[in-house]
Amino acid sequence: MKIELKNIKDTPRNTMRRLGYAEHYDRATNQFSYVRRFEREFYPRFHVYVEERAGETVINLHLDMKKPSYVGSRAHSGEYEGPLLERERERILGIINKL
Repeated sequence: MKIELKNIKDTPRNTMRRLGYAEHYDRATNQFSYVRRFEREFYPRFHVYVEERAGETVINLHLDMKKPSYVGSRAHSGEYEGPLLERERERILGIINKL
């Protein structure tokens, strides 16, 4: 699920922290992303990739249900739409509108 945010005054890193996400670094891809857990367990979790475009920040949000099944594999059981993601989208937009 993609969420387009316009006129964000802070860096994506700081914005994601304000939204309750922790920075996550993947050594295999040399890429940063952000995660927010439901509970103490690492999975399930919301997982976000952030892309900056001209004048807007695009959050690509999905739900990781479990870790990848095979060593070296990036495939996982993930969801890209549904009620949990809709609620998280509304939560994110509610916080962004208050910043």
